[in-house]
Amino acid sequence: MLTDEQIEEMMARVRKLELKARRLVRESFSGEYLSSFRGQGLDFDDFREYQHGDEVRFIDWNVTARMNAPFVRKFREERELSVVIAVDVSGSADYGSVMYSKRELAAEIAAVLGFSALHNGDKVGLLIFAHEPILFIPPEKGSRHLLRMIREILVAKPDSPGTSVADACDFLVRTLRRKSVVFLISDFFADSLDKPVGKLAKKHETIALRVLDPLESKLPKGGKVVMIDPETGFETLVNTSNPNLRMGYSKLMKRQQEGVAAIFKKHGVDAADLQTHGDTLAALHQLLKKRSRRRSG
Repeated sequence: MLTDEQIEEMMARVRKLELKARRLVRESFSGEYLSSFRGQGLDFDDFREYQHGDEVRFIDWNVTARMNAPFVRKFREERELSVVIAVDVSGSADYGSVMYSKRELAAEIAAVLGFSALHNGDKVGLLIFAHEPILFIPPEKGSRHLLRMIREILVAKPDSPGTSVADACDFLVRTLRRKSVVFLISDFFADSLDKPVGKLAKKHETIALRVLDPLESKLPKGGKVVMIDPETGFETLVNTSNPNLRMGYSKLMKRQQEGVAAIFKKHGVDAADLQTHGDTLAALHQLLKKRSRRRSG
């Protein structure tokens, strides 16, 4: 149970995130979000006379016979999307060595994506997961709905600190009836990603946002330290002054990250790495711009 002081501190963080996210949406993210994702279908709009290059299958033969000239059906994109943000709050999500923890970064990303979705008339929902799905909030509209989502990301306390991205993917495949846009936010330090991610990407438009901390990629030279796995509690004494150990660790982490990236590429999942230090949202910005260019190209 949270104390009054903890609740007030948490709400202050939510309000701060709301102000920052709204500003980012106004300045840049809204337009790129809009042009990055297609609507879920086409609605009939009107008829117009056939022009060279129009698809023959859109010719309306009844109108053509009546007007004594070929006419085609015009369609407009059904804009409203259903967006689901799936956030990993396992033990490793609370780690951060510089500015933010990975969970705080995930909440900021969710706020920016959520306000972008609402600004463009889309519904947004949330899945919080760790070793299993913890909380699912179905997609809806409204700022109060989104602020509840951000609050839940910050305060969620899983019974077990382990991670199962696979269970989260399976839950979304079973639960989401309508084709949706799914943002998976995790460090993806988990096994069995290939098949679950493939199933999710086949049914829904899936974007992977990998949150990382700089010390997870490269160990600093700091002598002997006790390292603790936040998800298993395993402790080990490590001599970080050993150059071979640091080199071996860097190679291991690079191999892990390349393996995860290969899985995303295999299943056509757009992905970006977001760091807990520096300009944390620059990579997300670039990802949306890339999707926008590809769609308009």
